[in-house]
Amino acid sequence: MALRVRAVALPAERERDLYVVGDRLTFEPVASAETVVRSGWAVPGLVDAHCHIGLLPQGFVDSVSVAKDLAMVNRAAGALTIRDAGSPFSYAELDNDPDMPRLLRAGRHIAPPKRYIPRLAVDTTGLQLAATVAEQARAGNGWVKLVGDWIDREAGDLGPTYDRESLTAAVKAAHDAGARITVHTFSEAALPDLLDAGLDCIEHGTGLSTDLLNKMASVGTALVPTMINIETFGDIADKAQQKFPAYADHMRRLRDGFPAVVAAAYEAGVQIFAGTDAGGGIAHGLIGQEIQRLHAAGMSAVDALAAGSWRARDWLGLPGLVEGGLADLVVYDTDPRQDLGVLATPSRIILRGRVIA
Repeated sequence: MALRVRAVALPAERERDLYVVGDRLTFEPVASAETVVRSGWAVPGLVDAHCHIGLLPQGFVDSVSVAKDLAMVNRAAGALTIRDAGSPFSYAELDNDPDMPRLLRAGRHIAPPKRYIPRLAVDTTGLQLAATVAEQARAGNGWVKLVGDWIDREAGDLGPTYDRESLTAAVKAAHDAGARITVHTFSEAALPDLLDAGLDCIEHGTGLSTDLLNKMASVGTALVPTMINIETFGDIADKAQQKFPAYADHMRRLRDGFPAVVAAAYEAGVQIFAGTDAGGGIAHGLIGQEIQRLHAAGMSAVDALAAGSWRARDWLGLPGLVEGGLADLVVYDTDPRQDLGVLATPSRIILRGRVIA
């Protein structure tokens, strides 16, 4: 059955009728369509561009059903597309599940031995990196995730994990496999080699400086700041204080300076996208809060919303509310550009052409 939605279809400015036919949108009238929205503001389905539905705060997901339950929490918050930035548990069978948000998955994290969370990453030396990247590109469906720095226990602080030559070979291996490649990084020291290697995206990026931001903007490297995650750096520092005081102090400084980094990235014209880093220590379903944090850091409300909606969808290759676009939309009773707080209370959610809320 066709559906009719009467709303302001963002980012356009005027109210109009949208028709849902199967999994697609059209502006051509369908006489038999059932009206499911009579007024409001329709936003292309929200995007959590850094999420882990293979992770829980208490540990790793060990079943497809649990992964699906976590995806449903994000779906209820309006996140109708999830980019899973690394999971130790494969749930590829959910890719085409009609109840699921659209999934774009990396395989497992890739890190050197003893340089990341135990059992989470594929242990990989620099010499093995390109081959492992190719393997994890096949395990995912479009993305590969590297760990670009982590605590170096001998140095007592954050340190790079791979050399520039290995990183450059890894990027080529990912691209040859038809995947894009992104990297976890907190530190300042790791970033020059990571950017010179040609990575497609930086996750977190707390160590970014003005010159590197200008380079990112010029070459099109994206940034997913995960601001909710960065707020937890104080807890991480407190736990590390006694054994690694230099690392603890560094993490606090990175946390305190990060809103200014995001503001500078925005000013430089870097592509910024919203991602919560849900899983591990971050609860699922917080994409609206992450968008609000981007706005608080200096992005306009419209650009912050776009970073978690139509602009993020375009980056991931998913059309928005256009003729022939995918039938994924979230409707709000008031204009979210005027108050991003309304993202917490959608009045209607349509996913894959079906009303789900």
